[in-house]
Amino acid sequence: MAKICVRSTDELDAARAATVGMVRGEAALGENCCAVEVRTQPGAVSGWHHHGDHDTYGYVVAGRLRFEFGPGGGDVVEAGPGDFFMVPAKAIHREANPASDEQILVGFRIGSGPTVINVEGPE
Repeated sequence: MAKICVRSTDELDAARAATVGMVRGEAALGENCCAVEVRTQPGAVSGWHHHGDHDTYGYVVAGRLRFEFGPGGGDVVEAGPGDFFMVPAKAIHREANPASDEQILVGFRIGSGPTVINVEGPE
């Protein structure tokens, strides 16, 4: 029989998913799924990274979110409170908070292997 899984924010593991410029915590929800809470201070920009074989689905709770990706990091999209986003597996990107308030994101990753792989930058 399937069981319902509950994790509190007290159980988030920051060590699993470290990237410069972000405070990120993850909680395993099943064999191939985890939940993540990300907090980024105003003006902060993360290091370049990707999420391995995980697709990431998220929601902006507060603040502004800026993604840089694509060739040379030249592609940009922004999102605000109430917006949903999706980052495909292996998409090299970095995130920024261009606003004056703390950015808070909630997301889910579906896939296998490491959830965060830090890299030098996009090609």
